[in-house]
Amino acid sequence: MPCLHSEALESMESASRTPGASPDAGAQTSLRRETVRDTPMVQGMGWFFSPLWSPRSKTRGKKFGDGMKSDQVEAWLDDHSDFTRAYFLRRASAVSPQPEMSPLPSGVSRSSSDHTGLLMKSPHRRSSSPMTSSHLNISSLTDRLKPFASNLSAPEWVDRFCPDTLRSHSPCSPRSSSHFSFSPCRPLSPICPCSPDVPHSPQLLTPTATKTRACGRDEGCQWMMGLLGGGLRWMGSVAELCQEAVGHTGELLAAEGSSLSLMRKDCSGRSTLEEVVTLTALGCLSEGNLYSNAHLELVKGIMGCVLATGSPMNLRDTSEDPRFNLDVDQSSKIRSVLSVPIKNHWGELVGVVVMINKRSDGSLSAFTNMDEKVLSSHMDVLGMVLDNIQLYESSRQEAKRSQALIEMAQVLSKEHQSFEVLLSKMAATIMPFTHAQYCTIFIPSEQTSVREDKVSFSRVIHLECEELGSTCQIYRRERNISDIDPSYAFQTLMAMETLNMSKSSEESMRSLICSPVRNERSENVIAVCQLTNKRNRDSDEVEAFNRYDERLLEDLAVYCGLALQYAQAVQITEERRASIEVTQEVLAYHITAAEEEIQALQEATIPPSESLNILDFHFSGFALPEDLTTQATIRMFLDLNLVQDFSIDYKSLCQWVLTVKRGYRNNVPYHNWNHALSTAQSMFAMLMATDQLQTIFSRLEILALMIATLNHDLDHRGVSNSYIERTQQPLAQLYGHSSLENHHYNLCLFILNNTGSQILSGLSTEDHKTVLHMIKRAILATDLTVYLERRKQFFSLAKKKRVSWKSEKQRDLLRSMLMTASDLSAIAKPWPEQRRIANLVAKEFFAQGDKEREEFKIKPIDMMNRENSTRLPYMQVEYIDEICYPLYKTVSGLFDTCSPLLNGCKKNRENWQHLAEEAEEENNENSSTVTLETHKSIDEETQTEE
Repeated sequence: MPCLHSEALESMESASRTPGASPDAGAQTSLRRETVRDTPMVQGMGWFFSPLWSPRSKTRGKKFGDGMKSDQVEAWLDDHSDFTRAYFLRRASAVSPQPEMSPLPSGVSRSSSDHTGLLMKSPHRRSSSPMTSSHLNISSLTDRLKPFASNLSAPEWVDRFCPDTLRSHSPCSPRSSSHFSFSPCRPLSPICPCSPDVPHSPQLLTPTATKTRACGRDEGCQWMMGLLGGGLRWMGSVAELCQEAVGHTGELLAAEGSSLSLMRKDCSGRSTLEEVVTLTALGCLSEGNLYSNAHLELVKGIMGCVLATGSPMNLRDTSEDPRFNLDVDQSSKIRSVLSVPIKNHWGELVGVVVMINKRSDGSLSAFTNMDEKVLSSHMDVLGMVLDNIQLYESSRQEAKRSQALIEMAQVLSKEHQSFEVLLSKMAATIMPFTHAQYCTIFIPSEQTSVREDKVSFSRVIHLECEELGSTCQIYRRERNISDIDPSYAFQTLMAMETLNMSKSSEESMRSLICSPVRNERSENVIAVCQLTNKRNRDSDEVEAFNRYDERLLEDLAVYCGLALQYAQAVQITEERRASIEVTQEVLAYHITAAEEEIQALQEATIPPSESLNILDFHFSGFALPEDLTTQATIRMFLDLNLVQDFSIDYKSLCQWVLTVKRGYRNNVPYHNWNHALSTAQSMFAMLMATDQLQTIFSRLEILALMIATLNHDLDHRGVSNSYIERTQQPLAQLYGHSSLENHHYNLCLFILNNTGSQILSGLSTEDHKTVLHMIKRAILATDLTVYLERRKQFFSLAKKKRVSWKSEKQRDLLRSMLMTASDLSAIAKPWPEQRRIANLVAKEFFAQGDKEREEFKIKPIDMMNRENSTRLPYMQVEYIDEICYPLYKTVSGLFDTCSPLLNGCKKNRENWQHLAEEAEEENNENSSTVTLETHKSIDEETQTEE
């Protein structure tokens, strides 16, 4: 691309700044920027883009070439090597055609109007195939050829179009049907999106006819250079951009008048044209506008034809064209017409430009083919720039939307005083983005029925925005429902779709947008969000909400739906929490022993350990009266000096023991209070008999072990964890694994925190936390699944010659194994008691098997199958061999004083083995008897036959 010399730029700038420049003065410059005395009428395009492209921009007066120096252009070319290389390749391979010459008007230099030798053959000819009429606001071929007086009237464009940009859908929108799309997170520039800093930037969109040199002699078009090189620095509106294009090309073609319209789709999907530069005379020929409404309608009709066919239209004399019925005034004012479509990089039609009455030597003449090529090449550049602006604006809007979504998510993630405050803060986040004056959230009442048209709103949250310079302040106003118009909210609630509308009157203009808030699960509309009166950022004028505002409001509706569900979930949670507290109060009342019972235990004389036989591993809880079971528990705590060491209140200890006893279910055959007492007594016997254990464990650990053994089966239901999980009971939903053991610990914690039973109140905060952790670990260790997982580690540790037990991990393992040894100690009791306990266990297991057979229609495992009751001795032998004996053997190997457990286990195994052998012999005898009787019957039958 040839460089723009600074002298040429300076002369261009001086010419553009000279007021009242005449056509003669333009002959002294290589190319004039603009020779317009009366600026063409430009309609406001505030709907077209965000305030970045507003006609009220402070830089609206700047031209594309302003401030462009040769070194800047060269720097830009260096930074965009791909574009530069492609451009020079096209220029080097250009073949300049020699079109038909047309005479030049007097006073106009050939450099600005003669295009001979300046155009190169375009590699892509414009398609002349007509566009599908179903996508246009054209009903028939006749309508295409007539002026678009009815279909493209100005009031319809202004009032009936929904806000949008160049395309019917944003490229970022998932609902867009266009093949063109880009990532909303990808930064784009309006002119040159290719950047080394952007890893996935789209390629530069080059015009389709750039091989045609548009204007100038040996240089490229300076207007194009200024647009491509300085477009980023020029922050005018789209209307001013189009005005620049029309003024420049009108000067090149020596046109008397011009008009430009951009195509867009309205809310119903119809393709229509929106005037950007209204038909007006170019300033060099007239002091005022020479065109009436009739001329405007004629131009609209011509644009409609170009829009329908997608091909240029060059009329030498409109009065001779049979497609147009012109009156005298129209034919006298509009003779020659050149109109070409404006297309983007993808070949999509985005607008139409019209040039009126070419002047040559002061007289009217027809536009040449070269004029058509010049105009087409300029409009290609304009279409490419408009498309890039669309990309840039879409990415900018998506960045704003992402910021709004992040802010709303942050609001939703925080705690708030009330639901109204939460919604107010969420609504306040999007008001600065949409420039809405009011935001109202309507919440229907619970009795609302959309199907029966019985709609009423129970609550209204109303916010107002006050502009304070560059910032805004959001206020929440207390408004009665009767003071706010709910009609549009009613419509949205009934239609369950977003409503966007604007209406104007002589006094004021009002715009609003409503979006339904749906429940994520039921899809019911649970609220309506409404934004009212979008304010222009540069003035107080009210304008319509655009599609970006719709998307932001729909996003707000999604977050409001989440907030409503969150508020409902919080409300349900609070209600359930209150219900749990009430339940706990009732449970504490009923589980706590009566005051008379507590006083009796407190005043009772606790027998010594010897008389209670609690130091013996062969202790039997069945032999103790019920009142002595609680006294025996108190004695254990006294003999271990736990009451003294931890300053346990004696009355609290009595109440705690009685409450724990009431926590066990009497209707459970085995896992009841007697089992808890037996487990605690076994732990007590091991601790008292083995001085080594009291040396290994700290006082806190001993306290934790005694509390854990007494509470390890609290509220046992007589069924296993597998049954609870299979029946999907609430316990399984609460804990997931070791459901019963977790439940036992939580109930233990509940009793310890119950008023009057707080035996740990004398501990420091740190000790209290530590002992609770050890209690939980000890209770969870009674799950046989946990025992089977950890016992190999314990057995390996016990094989070492000497274990120091100084690490917390080793002591935790030892505590867990001693908990299991205490829990299974019934297997080491004297034979009469062991057989009685085995029958109780079998009774409990068989009851669970009966439930499984009845509820799940499955055969229970052998241990729980009542049909296998005769195999109880076999199962007991297997139970001892696989579970009990290895543990007691290891514990006895570590601590000799625990050998009574191993000896008792061996004796009971012998007894069960003997019963198993007897049962086997009896079965063999029964089978032999059956065989003998069968043979005898056969012999008798044989004798009878003989």
